[in-house]
Amino acid sequence: MTEFDLSTREGRWKHFGSVDPIEGTKPTEKENMKDLQSTHKDFLFEIEEVGIKNLVYPVLVDRFQTAGNFSFSTSLNQDEKGINMSRILESVEKHYNNGIELNFDALYQLLRSLQVSMAQNAAGLDVSAKWFFDRYSPVTQIKAVGYADVTYGLAIDKDDVTRKEITIQAAVTTLCPCSKEISEYSAHNQRGIITVKAFLNKDVDLIGDYKEVILDAMEANASSMLYPILKRPDEKSVTEHAYENPRFVEDLIRLIAADLVGFEWLDGFEIECRNEESIHQHDAFAKLKYHK
Repeated sequence: MTEFDLSTREGRWKHFGSVDPIEGTKPTEKENMKDLQSTHKDFLFEIEEVGIKNLVYPVLVDRFQTAGNFSFSTSLNQDEKGINMSRILESVEKHYNNGIELNFDALYQLLRSLQVSMAQNAAGLDVSAKWFFDRYSPVTQIKAVGYADVTYGLAIDKDDVTRKEITIQAAVTTLCPCSKEISEYSAHNQRGIITVKAFLNKDVDLIGDYKEVILDAMEANASSMLYPILKRPDEKSVTEHAYENPRFVEDLIRLIAADLVGFEWLDGFEIECRNEESIHQHDAFAKLKYHK
C-alpha cells in the first residue's frame, strides 16, 4: 500500500482517494474547442422558451437591496441546436450596479441586452424578491420595516413588449363574519394570504406608485393589515378594527376586485385569498379572474 505524506494537503487528498490529472488529448484553448451549441442545421422545431431558472442575484427594490430569484429565457430558431447560457449571466452583469434594479424600464433594457447577445427575437424573465417598505403603527405611529413578496414578469419580441405583469403577495388579518354573528362574544380570526397578479396595460403609462396602490387595495379591504410593531394602544385599535370589518375570503377578493377594476393601467388581474384557519385543520380559499 502506498504511503502518503499526511502532513500535506495533497498527501491527505491522495490518502482519501484523489489521483493525479491524466495527460489529455483534447484542446484546452477556447478557440480550438468544438462549439456544439452553435451547430446550424434543421433541428425540426423552433423553441419558444429556453433558458435558466433559480438564478439568485442581488436586486434593488426601491431603496432596499435584497435577493432576487430569476428565470430567464429566449427563443431558439429551428436551425440552431442550442443557446449559449453563459451569455445570460454576461447580460445580467452588464446591468449590475450594487444590484439589478427591479423596475420595468431597467428590466426591459436587460432583456434587450439578452436579445442581442443571444441573437434571438424573443426574450423574457420573471424575478421574485422581498419588497421592503416603511410601516407605521396605527395609533403610536412607530416606524418599522414591513414587507410583501413581489414578482415581476416581462417578455419582449423584437421591439414589442408581449407580457408585462406584477404579482404581489401579502398577509392580512381576516375575522370570520359567521363566528361574529353566532357567538355571544368574540369571533375567531386568522391570517389571510392574498395574492394579486396584475396584468399591466402595455399602451398606458404606469403610475409611479403602482405597487403601493395595489397593496393598498389588498390590505385596506381586509379586516386588518399587519404591522411590524404594535404597542397596547395599537393592538386595541387593530383588534377592534378587525371586529368592525369581518370578511369571508369571498368578500375580500370581491372588494379587492372592485378597487382594481377601475385602474386604466390594468388589463386584468387574478386574485386569490387563502385563510390559514384558526379553528379548522384545513385552509379556506377563494379565487377570481378578470380581464377587460
